[in-house]
Amino acid sequence: MHKCTNGVHFRTCFANKQYLYLYQFFKNQMEKKGKILIVDDNEDVLFALNALLLPYTEKIKVSVHPEKIEHYMETFRPDLILLDMNFHRDVVSGKEGFFWLNRILQTDPQAVVIFMTAYADTEKAVQAIKMGAADFISKPWEKDKLLATITSALRLKDSRRQIENLTLQVQSLSNPDYPEIIGESESMFELFSLIQKLADTEANILILGENGTGKDMVARAIFHHSPRSQKIFTTLDLGAIPEALFESELFGYEKGAFTDAKTEKAGRMEIANGGTLFLDEIGNLSLPMQAKLLTAIEKKQISRLGSTRTLPMDVRFISATNLDIYEAVQSGIFRQDLLYRINTIEIHIPPLRERGQDVLLLANCFLEKFSHKYKKSITGLTKETQNKIRHYSWPGNVRELQNVMERAVILSSDKILKAESITLQSGEKKKESENLNLSDIEREAIEKALKRSGGNLNKAAGLLGITRYALYRKIKKE
Repeated sequence: MHKCTNGVHFRTCFANKQYLYLYQFFKNQMEKKGKILIVDDNEDVLFALNALLLPYTEKIKVSVHPEKIEHYMETFRPDLILLDMNFHRDVVSGKEGFFWLNRILQTDPQAVVIFMTAYADTEKAVQAIKMGAADFISKPWEKDKLLATITSALRLKDSRRQIENLTLQVQSLSNPDYPEIIGESESMFELFSLIQKLADTEANILILGENGTGKDMVARAIFHHSPRSQKIFTTLDLGAIPEALFESELFGYEKGAFTDAKTEKAGRMEIANGGTLFLDEIGNLSLPMQAKLLTAIEKKQISRLGSTRTLPMDVRFISATNLDIYEAVQSGIFRQDLLYRINTIEIHIPPLRERGQDVLLLANCFLEKFSHKYKKSITGLTKETQNKIRHYSWPGNVRELQNVMERAVILSSDKILKAESITLQSGEKKKESENLNLSDIEREAIEKALKRSGGNLNKAAGLLGITRYALYRKIKKE
């Protein structure tokens, strides 16, 4: 005779392999913290089931009042509901049980319900399964069959959770959205080389760069070339969600965790399990939220809001910010320990004004893209248009250039895009003065002199303090 951990003696507990499996499952179930709601009008039945199942589950809630089921679903959030088929008002027909089953499934279509019924009601229990019940238990029950039925039901609940997460992952994978990064400047070649060097690593990466430089595109390129490229890639823009929603978006929540939590929902970390999570604008996180993120990264586990169950996580983090992150650390608005967790490798994306001729390369690519999109026959840029694009400092970087080119294509009716079609920010004069390149400054001065003199070379040369021949030579050089 062997004695099991709950103090009950079973002569065949370890001799019977099936029962050993059931015992082990319920032992594990304590770690999974499964919760069961039992609704029956017989208090003796409630007492017996509570005593039998309590050692194997996190919590059990019992009630003789079926009208309280929805309340318990909101507040207790059971993994499994054991529901009696007949109550006092309707002792034999089972209609009351069908009514409450329908109410349960209307409240939560993913709810797992087991009917409890007398032997004579087996036919009605089969009908209940057709209506959406997971299974039924006959009264009086056989202990092994009862445990086996509950085992299967709890498995079903776990499977439904997994299917929900897999569905979200498939939706993400069905649209990989891998962008092509365009650039021929030396700084971009260095960036491409670094991405290639990271192809065999799963280290956490921090991408730094101004707004509009394409941090999200670089993150996707890193993912595309990583060992996890066939896994999930999901994003969370921390600059676009209110702080109050950060925790629920990142970690997920159980049904009833807060007022609007009508159903349970997996968070981005849970969805990204096994894959990559891109945290954009991580510098926007408040200190309390930084602490929660740091704990999740260090412990490699999370808990949904409203749940005590911990879920192991295997996630690679790619983070990005336009913030001067080291200044933020010095100022005390960003945690140094979190920085060290997310910046195993740092990547700096150069602003567009430091990428030389890439600006014209990108402008032509956008011209071709939007000409095709809007069915325009614009074949190129005039010399004046090229100069205007090249001399602008592009404070909004590639994103601003894309918007400017799209607007120009929409409004233009010319075969060659003219400079007047390019609308730039009114504060450009101030930004142009920041350009210290001598060739650019000289070119800008010549253009202004020609414009002020109405194209008269003698007058323009006089404004510039050089001879007409010297001005002509400089123009020809351009």
